[in-house]
Amino acid sequence: MTPQQERQTALLMQRAQQGDEQAYAALLVELTRVTRQFARSRLGAVMWIDDVVQETLLAVHGARQTYDPSRPFAPWFFAIASSRMIDVLRRERRISSRQVVTDVLPERVGDVGSERDDVDVDAVHAALASLPPRQRDVIERMKFRDQSVRDVAGELGMSESAVKVTAQR
Repeated sequence: MTPQQERQTALLMQRAQQGDEQAYAALLVELTRVTRQFARSRLGAVMWIDDVVQETLLAVHGARQTYDPSRPFAPWFFAIASSRMIDVLRRERRISSRQVVTDVLPERVGDVGSERDDVDVDAVHAALASLPPRQRDVIERMKFRDQSVRDVAGELGMSESAVKVTAQR
């Protein structure tokens, strides 16, 4: 930030603190440009530069009343920008550490509701028929009718825990 930009942003911040909405809008436009340049010079052309800018502007907005007009603006602002940039960098590293990069897409699984050749429907019906009546009723309601545990418990006069235990068994 040049000395002239420092004076201008300090003046805009002072006016914004006094309630001048136009000065605040002009300040945010200038800080958007400065933040993007600041982050790009430290991080390179990463896809999430706009996240750094957004997080910084939100932090400036939240802390705007803490700026002391008798002090330089740039150190106050760049402390916020550095902090937000580090937070976003950490978040992106955490996310990228869990991502798996591959050139081959996984095979498509059949559409929901479509018949599958590898399911023996008769065996499923036989297994269901062999269950005790109460357990069969719970399974039919939860798995075939897609009812919630709460709904099944209410209809069968059971506690939700009992429904869960019965379905698990």
